[in-house]
Amino acid sequence: MIEIKNLKKTFRKNKVEAVKDVSLTINDGEIFALLGPNGAGKTTTMRMLSTLLMPTAGEIYYDGKRLSMEDIDVRRRIAFLTNEIRLDGQFTPDELAQYYGGLYEMKQETIEKNRDKLFDYFGITEFRGRRYDTFSTGMKQKTSLAICLLHDPDTIIFDEPTNGLDILTQHLIESYLLKLKEEGRCIILSTHILDLVSRMADRVGIIVDGRSVFCGTVRELPESQGVSTVEEAFIKLYKENHEEKAILDKKDRR
Repeated sequence: MIEIKNLKKTFRKNKVEAVKDVSLTINDGEIFALLGPNGAGKTTTMRMLSTLLMPTAGEIYYDGKRLSMEDIDVRRRIAFLTNEIRLDGQFTPDELAQYYGGLYEMKQETIEKNRDKLFDYFGITEFRGRRYDTFSTGMKQKTSLAICLLHDPDTIIFDEPTNGLDILTQHLIESYLLKLKEEGRCIILSTHILDLVSRMADRVGIIVDGRSVFCGTVRELPESQGVSTVEEAFIKLYKENHEEKAILDKKDRR
């Protein structure tokens, strides 16, 4: 289980307060969707969860243990995949698996076992000797996902995992995420595809202007706002909590 308490992140160089106050609880064995408009602080939050960024304030707990940038054991249990992170295009999938398996200090037999299982599932095996930069968008995403999962992580954090993919590749990735959920893994997805949230997510967290404004089940989300769909609930929460609107409302009341 992951507990996020009053998380904040300010980038000192440009004095941007990307995350202002986020508190969420994410359980094992569930798919948790992190929603918010562009610039809301979702990616920054996920980077802090994956230890790529140090919070300015607030706390993150993994199974009751406070997260630290120096905690190698916790970092070994996390996988983080975003479209902004690119694998080296000169490497083949086999070479990438070997390289990243080495970074995680995995035994050679474990690297080969996990690699073969993932490559087979995602249809990479026949392309394992080709350079990554020759692949289609879908094949690149499937390879990135396989490499990301190579070390068998407990917590999987994905930023837009199916963005720009064809329907068949989306289905393949979604099916594997459901498989991981059934194994008791903790899966966090950031996405703008609300249909994906309605179909796959167990619980939802919504961030608006760097602040968490909802955390609960997919069913509770529309019920809490007195509407019938996830989309309607999201829009209503955004309008109620967006800072520019709040400022205008205050001026109108004067």
